[in-house]
Order: sequence, then C-alpha cells, then structure tokens
Amino acid sequence: MKELRIKDICDKGSSNLKQKDVEGKNGLYPVYGASGIISYIDTYHQEDNYIAIVKDGSGIGRVTFMPAKSSVIGTMQYILPKDGFNINYIGYCLQSLDLSKYKQGAAIPHIYFRDYGERIVKVTADKNEQQSIVGYLDSAFAKIDAMKANAEKALNEAKALFQASLKEMLEPKKGWEEKKLSEVVNILNGYAFPSKAFGDNQELKVVKITNVGVGSFIEDISTLPQKMFIQDVCLKEGDIVIALTRTIISEGLKRAIIPSSYDGAMLNQRVASLRFSGKINMSFLYYYLGCSIVSDYVWLHVNTLMQPNLSIKDLKSMPVCIPSLPEQQSIVATLDSLKSKVDRLRENYEKISQECDALKQAILRQVFE
Repeated sequence: MKELRIKDICDKGSSNLKQKDVEGKNGLYPVYGASGIISYIDTYHQEDNYIAIVKDGSGIGRVTFMPAKSSVIGTMQYILPKDGFNINYIGYCLQSLDLSKYKQGAAIPHIYFRDYGERIVKVTADKNEQQSIVGYLDSAFAKIDAMKANAEKALNEAKALFQASLKEMLEPKKGWEEKKLSEVVNILNGYAFPSKAFGDNQELKVVKITNVGVGSFIEDISTLPQKMFIQDVCLKEGDIVIALTRTIISEGLKRAIIPSSYDGAMLNQRVASLRFSGKINMSFLYYYLGCSIVSDYVWLHVNTLMQPNLSIKDLKSMPVCIPSLPEQQSIVATLDSLKSKVDRLRENYEKISQECDALKQAILRQVFE
C-alpha cells in the first residue's frame, strides 16, 4: 500500500448545468442532482462511468457511483481516475472518508477539491489488487444491500396493506352521514405574525408549516414574546393541524397532532387547526384525512399545482362521511392496530438501514486504513 494524496489518484471535473435549466427536458441522457435524477437531456458530459461528489448544499461530501453517458448539475463535482487507477476502487476509497469535514460556509456549505485533494489515503497501485478489492467490496455490499432491501420490502408491503385497509374501512357505507368539516369540528385559521417578532428563547411557542410533517409533528421551535398572545389562535394538545400550502401528499392532507409540549402555542399563517367539538372521534377524523376521498377533494380545490394551496373556505366545506360513534371507535381500534405494526416495521427498517450503513463503513475502513 502507498500513501498518496487524493489528487494523485484522480482528477476533478466541473459542471455548468443548472437545475432550473434542465428541469422539464425530455432527452435520452440523465442529469443527476444530490437526490437522484432531475431530468433527461439530449447530450451528456461523461462518456464512461464516473464518481460524483456533492460539493454544495445538503448532503455535502456524499460520494456516489454514476453511470456512463450521464451528467450532474453544478452543485456536484465529477471525479475521474488517473492512469493506473480503477474508478470503482477510487469510489470506495473516497466513500471510506468523511469529506464533509472540509466544508466551508454557513448559509450554503461547500467543499473544494483543492482542500480535500490534499488528503493522504492508503491505496495500492497494483491494478490486479485494485480489481480484487473492488470484487470483494462489490460482493459484500450486495449482500448488505439485500438485507436492507428485504426490510424495505416488508415495510412497503405493510404500508400498502394499511392504505388498502384505510380505503376499504373509510369508504362511505349505507347509514353514514355526510357533513361539512366545519360542522363536525371547530376550525382555527392561523394568524400572520410579523416575521420581525420571532426570536429565540421567548415565551410563546409557534406552530408553523414547518412543524407539519407527513403524518407527524416536527419539532422546529419558533417563539414569540408574550405580548403577541392571541386567544383565537391558541392551540390545545390533541388539535389536528393541517398545512394549507404544499399540502398534496400521497397520504392525504399534510397533517399532524399537537403534542402536550405545544399546548398553548400560537398558530401561524398557512396552517389551520381542527379542534374537538364532541361531534366526531378525532382519531377517526385523523385517519379519514389520510384517505383517497380527501386527496381527491384537495386535488380538485388547490389553486395551483406548482405550489399547492388549499383555502380555508374549501377546507371548511370539505365533505366528511361519518358512521355512528361506536363504529368510528371500532374502525379506529382496527387502524391503530395496523398502524402499530407498520410503525414497528418502520423502526426495524431504520435500525437495519443504520446498521447496514455502519457495517459498510467498517468494511471500508478495514480495507483503506
């Protein structure tokens, strides 16, 4: 093994492609960003397989193997082998390193080849040995990826079963009563607090659109001074909050339940809250908001597809079909049981995914350290 600098074993290449310029194209050759394929264009930058590194923004320092006849956008960097070095061997070597430690900048972090290119790595110059190492790593990683894929398959099958059960159980049936949403819950519309009023370590928590996840509440604390308290937008534990902007998702409305830690928080603009009125089981309503009936309604009433927005008026007019309270409770019990199984499989997948990633890094360190 030799100790060489990264720039001794590979060269960098730059891209002048911007995401906004390639989106919507309909060519033959893929263009990649940090999250995967962005579009297809009529030409390509790289004839052969190559390595790409995220050099700007989210995911900085991530190393990815890329296919021939493709390109990346300017937030990523091409890595190409020097003579005598196998591209896959170089890719595995780079994946064994934490390149994010070379980042600069706060608002938009970036890394430079001139910096991480000076990093010393232990490599072999023997082509046969490089190929042997690549073969070993390919085989080991394929087995690890199969473990991860099996866990993901089990999770996806459980999610599909849950969605099918959700659709079947919440499909309106004989004897169910149709009401407007505003007739079964109290609806609060958020207030447009001035941006300059937000600050750190103030008395009042605020629920913004960034707190509303895909069926989960996201801790993203924003605060206001006590003098900004408004009773009409004061939230309670158990309220269901709905994003009125960017609200189209595969699981119905983008929604979350207010946890006890946010009891008494203020409701910001672009978010609405549904509060218990004694006329519907709130857990039943939460599940109902995730069914295809609601998704279809929202699709028909959003005022734009680029940035979907649902008006508070259309939210209040949303039809809700409800059975008797005992039947609501029975449906909730069944769906709670199914959801708990999905949640356990999700936790299992996340655990396996983390362990697989850690195992890969351990193997890479064993080879390159």
